[in-house]
Amino acid sequence: MGLKESAEHCGMGRTAANDAWQQYQKQGWDGVAVSRSGRPVGTGHLLTKAQQQETQRLINDKMPDQLKLPYALWTRKAVGLLIAERFGVRLAVRTMSAYMERWGFTAQKPMRRAYEQRPEQALQWREKTFPAIARRAKREGAEILWGDQTGIRNDDVRGRSYAPQGQTPIVRVNNKRQSRSIISAISNRGLMRWMVYKGGLNARLFKRFLMRLIARSKRKIFLILDNLPVHHAKVLQPWLQKNAGRIELFFLPSYSPELNPVEVANADFKEAVTKRPPARSEAQLVKAVISHYRSVAKRPEHVQQYFLHPDVRYAA
Repeated sequence: MGLKESAEHCGMGRTAANDAWQQYQKQGWDGVAVSRSGRPVGTGHLLTKAQQQETQRLINDKMPDQLKLPYALWTRKAVGLLIAERFGVRLAVRTMSAYMERWGFTAQKPMRRAYEQRPEQALQWREKTFPAIARRAKREGAEILWGDQTGIRNDDVRGRSYAPQGQTPIVRVNNKRQSRSIISAISNRGLMRWMVYKGGLNARLFKRFLMRLIARSKRKIFLILDNLPVHHAKVLQPWLQKNAGRIELFFLPSYSPELNPVEVANADFKEAVTKRPPARSEAQLVKAVISHYRSVAKRPEHVQQYFLHPDVRYAA
């Protein structure tokens, strides 16, 4: 085999192939042993293994403000400052990117939690309170529903839109704002009940929704809600006592909306409706809202998917 053909066969240049052949003739296979160029893998790191492990632990367990750093989120600059203060090692942003990739950390949109939330109450709800409600519902043949309210405006457009760099896309919306509110309730078996109204929720509207729930159910309802003041309205208590055999209210721990599966349904609603062209009139907005809820209510399997979200899987 000639030199050119040999080099092509081995994926080498002719000079490299010729040098390899000359070395083989002199020393045999030892003369052409392949070695890795550059520094050995794992050497040359600016942080020791222990320092890297400690940094990863802190990022996983704390937010920057908890460590008295002037950042709300873990950005490359925030992590770099943490490393500088803890270990006296200053890293360039590019180097910080390499470390984050090596650790398997990616930039993600954070979930929000209220400062006022007490984690021990949320844990108590998951492990004891809700399981007790579920057992009682089974004994009494009751149906568990999760309720919440949300709202939408005709100028609420979400998501991103492609456009040439430097030319921010423009969405035309109606200058006159229109809004609608919705209160809904879902079950882990795929049931959805909903009511559209205008303005804020008050005791009269909430009572109307409760009456609609029991009118359409053959079983007693255990309705789980957040701690909105209207849910505890005193004017509702006589009606609730009178209908205690038909419906009973339970309340989530304070400042813990992530425990409510309806929050997932609300997010799905806003994502679906805001992807449509902005409503030009109040009638169009109402039509879009009703269309979405009617569509979802006809698909129990879609409602059940809400309960697969990690935060509310316990309720599935």
